Amino acid sequence: MRHRHLTTAMLALGVMLLLDVLRVWLPSIITIFGQAAATPAELLGAFAVSWFLLALAAPALVRRLGARPVGLVAAGALAGARLALTAAPGGRLQLWLACAGLLAGLVWLAATAAVVARPVSGLALGLVAAAVGHALLGTEDLVWRGGWPGWTLSALLAGAFLAVQAGAGRTRAAVSTGGSGGARAWLLAGPATLLAGQLALSPAVWDAAASYRHGSPDLPGLGLPPAHVPALPILAVGLFVVAAFTRPPRWLAPVLWPAALLAGAVLFAADRADWLGPAFLLAAGGLGGCLALADALTDTHTETDTNTDARTDTGTGGDTDDAHTGGGIDTRPDAGADTRSGGGTGAGSVGSGRRGHAAVGGMLVFAVAAVAYYAAYDLGYPNGWVPVALAVLVGVVAVTGRPAAASVLPGTAPAWTAVGLMLLTAVAAGIHRPVPATERRAVAAGNVRVVAYNVRMGFGLDGRLDLDGLARAVTGSRPDVVLLSEVDRGWLLNGGHDTLALLARRLRMPYVFAPAADPVWGDAVLSRWPVRSGETRPLPAGGAPTGAQALGVTLDLGGGARLAVVATHLQPPPGRGPVTQARQVAAFATRYAAGRPLVLAGDLNTEPGDPAFLEFTGAGLVDALASARPVPTSPADDPREQIDHVFVSPGVTAADVVAPRSTASDHLPVTVTLTLP
Repeated sequence: MRHRHLTTAMLALGVMLLLDVLRVWLPSIITIFGQAAATPAELLGAFAVSWFLLALAAPALVRRLGARPVGLVAAGALAGARLALTAAPGGRLQLWLACAGLLAGLVWLAATAAVVARPVSGLALGLVAAAVGHALLGTEDLVWRGGWPGWTLSALLAGAFLAVQAGAGRTRAAVSTGGSGGARAWLLAGPATLLAGQLALSPAVWDAAASYRHGSPDLPGLGLPPAHVPALPILAVGLFVVAAFTRPPRWLAPVLWPAALLAGAVLFAADRADWLGPAFLLAAGGLGGCLALADALTDTHTETDTNTDARTDTGTGGDTDDAHTGGGIDTRPDAGADTRSGGGTGAGSVGSGRRGHAAVGGMLVFAVAAVAYYAAYDLGYPNGWVPVALAVLVGVVAVTGRPAAASVLPGTAPAWTAVGLMLLTAVAAGIHRPVPATERRAVAAGNVRVVAYNVRMGFGLDGRLDLDGLARAVTGSRPDVVLLSEVDRGWLLNGGHDTLALLARRLRMPYVFAPAADPVWGDAVLSRWPVRSGETRPLPAGGAPTGAQALGVTLDLGGGARLAVVATHLQPPPGRGPVTQARQVAAFATRYAAGRPLVLAGDLNTEPGDPAFLEFTGAGLVDALASARPVPTSPADDPREQIDHVFVSPGVTAADVVAPRSTASDHLPVTVTLTLP
């Protein structure tokens, strides 16, 4: 394998492993360290950012010990931590393993930056390959799957990374000779990773956007599973690859790609579900193009190495020699750079240090932006500015510099790469197609079994993604209708999973989803009967940091029978009850039911007898759990609070109330059998 291809493969595989660790580390910070908002947001943020600040010492370590030994040790630690996470039982051990893997990954990035001046090809391939692989897994990471398939694939990925890392290290005769060239491209590693995982290359967001495009005039703005293989994710992958590995005219690229990325971020920040598809398409093309621009433009300061001979090679891509264009490392005997293990103290060493600091600094931007985005849901400020600010940063860094001569990948490689990844994305969409609606002709004896469950984005009390545990807690009641709260359809902060689609496949029940906090977080109704109409209503925040909504759907039970179902998750302002939201949901539900039998359920964050609870009974609704009170549902390991409820319209009777014990979430599900009039 040519050296430049070996370097690209090493960087791509390392990025994939680092993303695997981040998908565990981010939710571990929230669910284990933060205990799902029980820890102050300021403390949580300080703990998270401290690991990235600690990594700022990595470039100095690389200069002292040498890029190759530091890179090999850090790569081994990263791969080892990744494999250990698959076996971790959750809890504090998972948190510390994820932190160790993250720190190792950051040190590895700094060591790699010291010897790679042109990282864009490896970064871009790593980001898009990780996205396509995540799509092939249905957005459920190997680290959570376990079993022999999870272990085998994880070991193969880690082994391939270590083998390529060792091979790339053996082929390096010298460090990059390019002064500080490549620093701007490395600076984009962190922002690009966050934008890709949050929006542009998130398979879970692709799923959510595809579901919003499906439906009927009776279901405006509500997400139903698509009945076909969606084209949006396939197109997004193709746009990203083509933009990242080709160049439009120089007069067009500096305007086109930053503008596309900014437009995608703005559409995403607008929190409009129907804009989600255009948002990630624009972001995918814009992000890929900005990465290519950063590779095509070198740093504005001098690129001349004081150790070089009479050649004019700058080490940043100006030489179009095949051995030098892709990897950014000149391996010819006359390279003139210091070949000692520590990299020397000449201009090459200065440049490698700047690249190392740029790589770790870019990841620090990732950490600060991720914390700022999440803390908004604890502190109550708008967070749509975070992806917009990142898009502006990426665009500015991408267009400021001076042109370099070489392209990222020569020849037809971008076209074939795009086609291959698009085909794999299509296969993923076909494999994980949602379950179709089940037609039922009539309700047996007029009975409907209902389950209401706050699933905490799929994470159990041990901090591990536990979709099988959630499915067992639900299927044990043999439900006909399931109402879910805290449903996550793509938050990178929670690992980037489409929790709803994953759970729906396990339950073999189609779903309707309505967003609350943003287009990929909200509430859902799963039903064995067809949905005939629906409506969603946003609820006033009233000082509550997280958004809320009420989702109403009408189910066709067969024989002309209809059942109105309303799912919601009330979010009270700090220190107060959700009285205003409760009043509006009760009014919405009675109006939406229009005389039909009604069931309203969810995490209402109010106890029986509280003012918010009385808003529902005052509106004429009946507490379906009254005969079994008390029915505590939170916290799941020691339930003391009765905050998950089921209300019905007069004439609907309730029986067989159960709150099955499970630690697959921080709440217990509540189940009840309803007899319709």
